[in-house]
Amino acid sequence: MEKSIDSIIDIKDIAGNVNPYQYSPLALAYIGDSVLDLLVKRYFVLTTNKQTYKYHKDVTNIVKAVNQADFIDKILSELKDDEADIYKRGRNTTTHSKAKNATVSQYRKATGLEALMGYLYLKGDTERLDYFVGKMIDRYMKKE
Repeated sequence: MEKSIDSIIDIKDIAGNVNPYQYSPLALAYIGDSVLDLLVKRYFVLTTNKQTYKYHKDVTNIVKAVNQADFIDKILSELKDDEADIYKRGRNTTTHSKAKNATVSQYRKATGLEALMGYLYLKGDTERLDYFVGKMIDRYMKKE
């Protein structure tokens, strides 16, 4: 039977039915990139009222590869063993693309962070996911 869109979106429905370790680091980074972007967008839409181009400017400032690389360096000591393993798998994987405004090292770290976000999402650990995204928003909103 086909799943409805509601059950695909509801993280509680998929949590426990998915083993995040079964996915490649790039698959985790692919979903993690979207999850991070969506959670940061959600924050701005729910807490501010701006024109869409201003939302876009704020969101892209936070989720850009350079800031992701900087952020993972700051939280690395907070990662649990499984989270550190996923981050390292994502960081060390071979990618066939490159960020426009980041070094190779920064891009690899950003890929690792996105893999971590994807892992937490598929694992259903919304508390941990919200914690890291909240820290990231706080860190880069204060830099302005």
